[in-house]
Amino acid sequence: MKPNLSVDIAGIRMKNPVMTASGTFGFGKELCDLVDLNNLGALVTKGTSLEPWPGNPYPRTVETAAGMLNAIGLQNEGVYSFVNEKLPWLRQFNMPIIVNVVGKTVEEYAEVSRILDEAEGIAGLEINISCPNIKEGCITFGCSTRGTSSVIRAVREATRLPIIAKLSPNVSDIVEIARAAVDAGADALSLINTLLGLAVDPWKREFKLANITGGLSGPAIKPIALRMVWEVSHAVEVPVIGMGGIMTAADAIEFLLVGASAVAIGTATFVNPCAINDIIDGLERYLEQYRFGDVKEIIGAMNTAP
Repeated sequence: MKPNLSVDIAGIRMKNPVMTASGTFGFGKELCDLVDLNNLGALVTKGTSLEPWPGNPYPRTVETAAGMLNAIGLQNEGVYSFVNEKLPWLRQFNMPIIVNVVGKTVEEYAEVSRILDEAEGIAGLEINISCPNIKEGCITFGCSTRGTSSVIRAVREATRLPIIAKLSPNVSDIVEIARAAVDAGADALSLINTLLGLAVDPWKREFKLANITGGLSGPAIKPIALRMVWEVSHAVEVPVIGMGGIMTAADAIEFLLVGASAVAIGTATFVNPCAINDIIDGLERYLEQYRFGDVKEIIGAMNTAP
């Protein structure tokens, strides 16, 4: 008998604990020829704002020694485009749809959440208070308990959907921020978003990104992400979704062992568009090899508290 891979994240029932990371899988259509969307634990969309956002100037991505920097700037066509054009197509698949919500003001977050609350087929909202690549909103809120609380509380009043707060690693105390999000009404947490960094071309003597700074993702950040997931999973009583440098099934299993109830795959998709398939299959083989009947048996198995 195959092991049970299903998990429940704040009422969002997933056939397995492997989901896409926002901003790395588009809105699903971009990779549907390579990945069977019905196999996903959940699809987390690209960031969605109230009005269309053009994003940052080019160049917006650069490869690093163990990952990549991006400064896309949350380019998207706005929430009405998502609801009217993208969501109807996504509803044909048997997977939870989680919409990543972004905004420049508390009011924008609340309004986008209200609009999505009225749309059919959305399983939950991931509230992005952690993107480092725009000058207003997002990380401005997520770097303080006060800002975190104000956004999550406003969203909680605007929607009945499960709320997942996406947290930034660019803070002095991730546990403090996590507790503030939960106290304000978050049903789950996802972490970590990218670390702020930059790259320089020494021969041209110029910055490689037009935005100068960008978000670092990929294998380089995995140890930091693991540590933060471990700390936060012991500090709150809501599910934690771990992400940051997950390239293989073994990486994903590490996150589950330290307390993540699910994982999200991001940068790996740029290297191998089918990475998420490989990780789901690898997780199942691991459970079979070590005779675990249910993935929940390994979640938090390394439960030594910080």
